[in-house]
Amino acid sequence: MEEEGFLEVCTPTITPLYGGAEARPFTTSVWALDHQEQFLRISPELHLKRLIVAGFEKVFTICQNFRNEGIDRSHNPEFTMMEWYEAFTDYEDQMRRFETLVAGVCAEVCGSTTLSYQGVEVDYSPPWRRLSMLDALREYAGVDAESLSAEEIQAELERRGVESPEPLSWGLAVAQLFEATCEAHLVQPTFVLDHPLEISPLARARRGDDRLSERFEVYICGMELGNAYSELTDPLEQLDRFLAQRRTQGEAAHPLDADFVRALGCGMPPTGGVGLGIDRLIMLLTDAASIRDVIPFPMVKARRL
Repeated sequence: MEEEGFLEVCTPTITPLYGGAEARPFTTSVWALDHQEQFLRISPELHLKRLIVAGFEKVFTICQNFRNEGIDRSHNPEFTMMEWYEAFTDYEDQMRRFETLVAGVCAEVCGSTTLSYQGVEVDYSPPWRRLSMLDALREYAGVDAESLSAEEIQAELERRGVESPEPLSWGLAVAQLFEATCEAHLVQPTFVLDHPLEISPLARARRGDDRLSERFEVYICGMELGNAYSELTDPLEQLDRFLAQRRTQGEAAHPLDADFVRALGCGMPPTGGVGLGIDRLIMLLTDAASIRDVIPFPMVKARRL
């Protein structure tokens, strides 16, 4: 990243508000501030965007994130992420940067861009496949979700024994159906593009179709490795998105970060932003079946002596 002109920065681990991802936070308090409620960072996104607003055009951080959620082979409540933001780019530019970076790491660390993961040969050499979420549903689920209503997609979910999202909406139902029917088929490195706007409150609407967003996720061997957007830079639209989320999700919605909205109002250039899971990348490079194998002290249930 430094060779590409990026500046490595730090962001707060303890913050008065949390955001930048859909996740349940760990809550704490600060004794010196009259026990004011604080949260462990779930993502560094909103602080990194403030640095873009401040004039730092290419920034990155490698940090621990904390999400008070499930534990499985690819999830640990404390995990390592790399995030970067680059002004005057969009998600198309960041797809090229992502695949070049990961292929370069593979070659540097393992001596090849073709590696075996759990008995499957994976080719990391660019360019990687680009596949829209709607096309993935056509290919792997046989469903043309673009022409279906939310209720019709809900019927598809029920037919497959998959729980419907609450509250029901077209975007949430599309995402749920994709997760249930497509992810496991994405073995070779694949960019899944153009997610529903409803599940992407910090991303710019896709040019030509405002039901979708300029967002991609990266899948390798059925596992998500990264997430990226053409960032939303309009403060009024961002405020509307936050308020709409509060109306639909109620108390489950993230707190509104008014300071971040004010920062956007100072002027944020067009920007591409990316998050890459370091632990999961190491799993792929080392043929580790579980995230526990690459974290020195993974979180596990306590045992009685």
